[in-house]
Amino acid sequence: MDSHIWMDSAALFLPLLGAGLAGFSRARVAQGVTCAAMIVAAVLSALIFKDVAFGGAARTHVLGTWIQAGAFKADWALRIDTLSALMMVMVTVVSAMVHLYSIAYMKGDKSIPRFMAYLSLFTFFMLILVSANNLLQMFFGWEGVGLCSFLLIGFWYEKQSASAAAMKAFIVNRIGDFGFILGLFGCYQLFGSLDLDVIFAGVSNHAGDVFTFGGHAFPAITVLALLLFVGAMGKSAQLGLHTWLPDAMEGPTPVSALIHAATMVTAGVFMVSRLSPLFECAPVALHFITLVGAVTAFGAACIGITQFDIKRVIAYSTISQLGYMFFAAGVSAYGASMFHLVTHAFFKALLFLAAGSVIHAMGGEQDMRKMGGLWRKIPVTYALMWIGSLALAGIGIEGIGGFSGFYSKDMILEAAFARGTGYGYLAYALGLMAAFMTTFYSWRLLALTFHGAARHDAQTAARAHESSWVMLAPLMPLALGAIVLGAVAHGWFASAPSGAFWQGVLAASSMKPQRVQEIFKLLPFAFALAGLGLSSWLYIKRPSLASMMATQLGGLYRLVAAKFYVDEVYDRLLVRPLPRLGAWLWRQGDDGVIDRFGPDGIAGAAQKLCVQARRAQTGYVFHYALAMAAGLIVMIGWVLIKGVRT
Repeated sequence: MDSHIWMDSAALFLPLLGAGLAGFSRARVAQGVTCAAMIVAAVLSALIFKDVAFGGAARTHVLGTWIQAGAFKADWALRIDTLSALMMVMVTVVSAMVHLYSIAYMKGDKSIPRFMAYLSLFTFFMLILVSANNLLQMFFGWEGVGLCSFLLIGFWYEKQSASAAAMKAFIVNRIGDFGFILGLFGCYQLFGSLDLDVIFAGVSNHAGDVFTFGGHAFPAITVLALLLFVGAMGKSAQLGLHTWLPDAMEGPTPVSALIHAATMVTAGVFMVSRLSPLFECAPVALHFITLVGAVTAFGAACIGITQFDIKRVIAYSTISQLGYMFFAAGVSAYGASMFHLVTHAFFKALLFLAAGSVIHAMGGEQDMRKMGGLWRKIPVTYALMWIGSLALAGIGIEGIGGFSGFYSKDMILEAAFARGTGYGYLAYALGLMAAFMTTFYSWRLLALTFHGAARHDAQTAARAHESSWVMLAPLMPLALGAIVLGAVAHGWFASAPSGAFWQGVLAASSMKPQRVQEIFKLLPFAFALAGLGLSSWLYIKRPSLASMMATQLGGLYRLVAAKFYVDEVYDRLLVRPLPRLGAWLWRQGDDGVIDRFGPDGIAGAAQKLCVQARRAQTGYVFHYALAMAAGLIVMIGWVLIKGVRT
């Protein structure tokens, strides 16, 4: 047996063990067990990453047969390579910090064991997803994180808004998951297996195959790539299927940091990178991914400018940054996409947890219009918020250095431009504008929350205080990652897919990249500075101008502030008509046809027949004698007729 199997299995299953023990423990025990399990899993994951990424010790452990039905067989196996090890260390480290943070944040809650169990269970399913060796096991983890997301968003189920947000997240994700399921079916039909190695080996052999539907032939690989990407769109909140993520902020802040910033929403990006050999054979799908990602990055950044809920601003920035990751994958820069995924996990978890510290200081208030002047009262949170915001904005100078987001975001923009295609140039242009708006709303958040005159009442002002170090300490490793991770890891992620780091895990593009001129490398920094300057002018020097500009923009501002009315359109076209359609189908189809001519019809006919038969039971002997004589005559007649015919 492989000597690594115990370490790899422990890193994977310790969160599950912690979740199981926490569910049957008191609050303190549940917190201790889950935090200890996550810290040990994080340490083991770091050792695994070092062993695999720098020691070349990639391996696959087959733990046993999971499903076998006829010719179909699916093993339960752990695929430990650079990509999965990278995700494991990122997931466990961020999750460990969130678990520790939750000790203070959830203090006094009546359901702490349940909360800690949900957090650890979610982490387990995420680890299953990233370590899967076949698409079915990946889908198991995929659905598991969806279930845990539903449970955690609706954790405070007494609140109607939380229950509604949980249902919305679950239903919208089911739309994307339906595409994923169809992709799985198609992969099995085309390749005869859901095993990743079999699929990768067979992609080139099936490059010319087609699926026939409705009398039309469609390229099979392209269809599969698009269906799988629909699943990624739902899980990673891309344009059209993004509406669930901002509403998911109804859950506790640790949930926002863990699920909707660092792990679950990046599952779609991971899936596209994992299946990069398949996507590289589907250029049309890659173009579509580039377009969707670029428009999502731009559109979500626009909405972030107009929001006043501190967590929703960060939520829309998450959607925008996910757009960056996808259009990087769309231009075949899978290394850059994964680089931004990792750096984003640290600085976005930092921002969410720091926002939770602000909300904690404000007694639960999340509206930035009711804050202001907080930097003196919560200086540590203020400093951490600055670090996260600078990393998110990608502040840095080419050739000198900067925060972690600078390295990964610039790598994505350069890769998009270097692609040399119309889609690449479009992604670069929209990415530049998104970078401008990212800096704008990041500084707007800092200005409205921490600077200017206090806009809260005297009671809140007296109550505002810095969070305890139990809450602040877990933010320090995240802040360190937001500062130095980009500089440390830049060389790893920039290496060739066939190099020593990636070891062929990611597919290499067949298109030779163009040279990026120096001016196009400097433009992202210039746009970021422009956003910073405009935001400072509007919200620090001339704060009255912001509201005046919003009024002057009129309908355009209302359109963006209303999130382009996507929710309203869905409500009008789907949410309201579907119950009415269901009621009509119930009355006309179920009751009117199926029940009428089916169960109710047969039962009614039997009942009527019984009534008629009961009338024949008169109790008079001569009636029965007459019936017997009639029956005898019929029988004799039938025998005689039959005899004549023979």
